[in-house]
Formats: sequence, structure tokens, C-alpha cells
Amino acid sequence: MRLSRNVVILGVVSLLADVSSDMVVPLLPAFVISLGGGAAFVGAIEGAAEATAALLKYLSGGWADKARRLLPLAVIGYALAGLARPFLAVARAPWQVLLVRNIDRVGKGVRTSPRDKLLAGSVEEGRLAEAFAFHRGMDNAGAAVGPLVAAGLLLLWPGDLRRVFLFAAIPGALAVLALFAVREEEAPRSEEPAAEDHLHGARVPPRLLAAIALFTLGNSTDALLVLRAQSVGVATVHLPVLWSLLNVTRAVLSWPAGRAADKLGRRRTLAAGWLWYALCYAGFALASAPWHAWALFAAYGLVAALSEGTERALIAAAVGKERRGRALGLYNLISGAGLLVASVVAGVIWERASPAAALLTGAALAAVAAALLVAGSARQAA
Repeated sequence: MRLSRNVVILGVVSLLADVSSDMVVPLLPAFVISLGGGAAFVGAIEGAAEATAALLKYLSGGWADKARRLLPLAVIGYALAGLARPFLAVARAPWQVLLVRNIDRVGKGVRTSPRDKLLAGSVEEGRLAEAFAFHRGMDNAGAAVGPLVAAGLLLLWPGDLRRVFLFAAIPGALAVLALFAVREEEAPRSEEPAAEDHLHGARVPPRLLAAIALFTLGNSTDALLVLRAQSVGVATVHLPVLWSLLNVTRAVLSWPAGRAADKLGRRRTLAAGWLWYALCYAGFALASAPWHAWALFAAYGLVAALSEGTERALIAAAVGKERRGRALGLYNLISGAGLLVASVVAGVIWERASPAAALLTGAALAAVAAALLVAGSARQAA
């Protein structure tokens, strides 16, 4: 059975937007340093950007439940991010990069929860994981293509980062244009919760949120895995290829994994994804040769395929349609804030103890989260 028109179009939009974003993001550290900033300022830019996005994802979830149409919020969010990125081409100081990057993330925060609610409303309940996984797969495909496009442009114009930033406007603009092909019916105004809310419950089960929060605390930035690959001997010139391998694996496996989650059980699939994460992180901790990193990056791609779409499907299915915006907004806040905390904590352990200690801590938290999720599922069935 085919996916709905809206799901496919929103996937294409996400692919184009990620091509635009990932043409820029890998180049920002070098660009900031060329403007006189240091590593600490690079960290401050990304920390502020992710915090901004996480907060606005939560707020936009509430806006999504009050709005009669979700598409305008998505258009505003994608347009804001797409318009901001090219201004990096005229940045002359690190603080200007910080400003542009935060406007970009404001756009992401505004669009994410309304878009996710629109996506969930465009497919039947039994295919939620498949729809979200397809969307995440397209997102990861964009993340694989973006750095390669940037690398190609830098081969044509060596060292001209500003030209790459300007070219990033093209896929960003195409993403916004593609949104106008989405079809959305206007929701009726109602002060009372829909009857469906009473059927499904008005809030996400606390145990599910607790399990997701616990996993997120161990799910630090993938940049640390790139650092680990370097430490076991992967050459710097090969790192973009390694990063693309990870995203290609995610893109290829996401849709099949989402379909499997809808058929075999979403909680079971998510627990399997978290356990696989624990095994991969333990593998990264013990790695000692370049080929270990290549094999682990390929294997690690399965984690996102099993978990990213499935998490969103569980959240969307836990509440009625009228409350999905708030539920998805809360999920996005927990995920964004957790990533920020996890990355800081993992970085501290990495420097003060060892890389292996940081990676094994993440593995342990993922395993405990999987056990909590399974225990919650067993209690529900009892």
C-alpha cells in the first residue's frame, strides 16, 4: 500500500531542507575560527541553537493544537530557516554567525511540532511508525547528500565557504515551494476536547516519557563518535564519507524498519533499537582499529531506523488527534534538552575520565531505558 500524498511531499520537503542545512553545518566550525572565534564559541553557537530549537518545538506544539491549519506554521518555519542561512555569506564576526544560526533554529522550532502533527494526521493509526520512519529516512538522505554537495562546490571553488552558504539557499527555497503541494483540511474550532481524546487519554503515559528521557540522557551528539573514529585511526579526509555512510544507512533502513514496527509492535521495536544502541556504543568504546569504526558506523545507522520514527509514532498514538501537537512538542522538548545535557555530560566524562567511560555510560543508560520501556509495556498488558 502506498503512503499518502502528504507523507511523501513532507518527506521531500525534509530532504531538501536537510540538504540545505547540511551544506552549511559541517563548515561552520572552520568558518567561525576563520573569523576569530575559538572552539568554545563554536560550542556556544551549537548549544544556544539547540536550546532555542528545543524550547520553540515545545511552544509550537501548543500553537499547533490551537491553529485551524498547520501548514502556515510549517511554511513560516521552513522559510525562516531557508532565508537565514545565506546571510552567513556576509557574516564578518563570530557573533553574527551566532545570530544567523539561532534564527535558523527558530525556524526549525516553529515548524517541527506542527509538521509532525500534520504528518500524523495524514495517515491511518496503523501506519504511524511507517509514516514517521519514512519521513526520518528522507531527512537522513538529505543529511547524507548535503555535505557531499558542499564538498563538490569546494572542489570547484576551493576555500570559498561563503559561496557554499549562498548555494544552500537553493534547496532551502525548493523545500518551501514543495510545501504548497501539501493538502490540508481546516480543522473545526472546538473548546471541548474531542471524544477521541477520552478514548486515547489526554496525556502521554509518564513511563513512556521517562524511558525516552532516560535514553536521551545517554544519547549524546554523534560528533563524539566522529572524534572516536579519528582516535582509532580514521583519516580526517575520510570523515565526510564516514558521516555520509551513517546517514545513507539510516535513510535506506528507516522505512522498512517503520513498517516492521507497525506490524511487530512499536514498543518492542523501540526497545530493540535502544538495545542495539547500547551494543554499538559498547563497540565504539572497545574499538581499536579504523575498520572497527567503519563497521560500527554502518551498524549504528540501524539505531535511528528502529527508534526515530517509532518514538514519534508512540507519542502520536498515545493521545487523541486534538492533543497531538502538545504531546509531540513535549517529546521534542525532552529530546532536544536531553541531547544538550547528554552531550555536555559525555564531553566532561570523555575529557576527565576516558572516551570509553563516556561511551559505556551512554550504553548503560540506553539498556536501562529499554528495560523500563519493556517493563511499562508488560504492565500495560497485565
